[in-house]
Amino acid sequence: MAWDEWEQLKAAAADRQPDRMQINGLPPEDRPNAGNPQGDLKVSQTDLAKIGDEAFKLYNRLWKDARVTGTDSCGADLDAQGFALGKALQHVSTRWDKQLGSVMDACALISNHMDFTKNAHQGDEIFIERHVSSIYVLDAGFDESYAPPGQKNAVYGEKNKKDEKG
Repeated sequence: MAWDEWEQLKAAAADRQPDRMQINGLPPEDRPNAGNPQGDLKVSQTDLAKIGDEAFKLYNRLWKDARVTGTDSCGADLDAQGFALGKALQHVSTRWDKQLGSVMDACALISNHMDFTKNAHQGDEIFIERHVSSIYVLDAGFDESYAPPGQKNAVYGEKNKKDEKG
């Protein structure tokens, strides 16, 4: 891109939006959860459980249906008889096993992670609930609404005359 072309593009962009600059973002009206004050990430425990369950089912199905156990022996037998196809079949079988193992590992990771995430978030919820409730109790002790504005709070008691002299 030539320098002149770059300058023209910058000027055209400035003409379209003269009073604001936007870098790598969407305007609020184009964001799906722009009006949501609680953020846009919400996952329930049932959602996590479903994802983990489906990953577990896929893992079991791959273990049962996707493994090809007879291919290696067929490849070895064809190779022993002098067919070049035998080594090719063994190569394909080895690659298939590696790829299948990768997919099964990913399924197991997803399933285990969903279980971990469910337990971790449950623990986080309990921690936050305890923390917030303790703040509420502490805050109640500092509540100045026990006395009308401009008057001393009776909770603190009367000043002792001895304290004033000292």
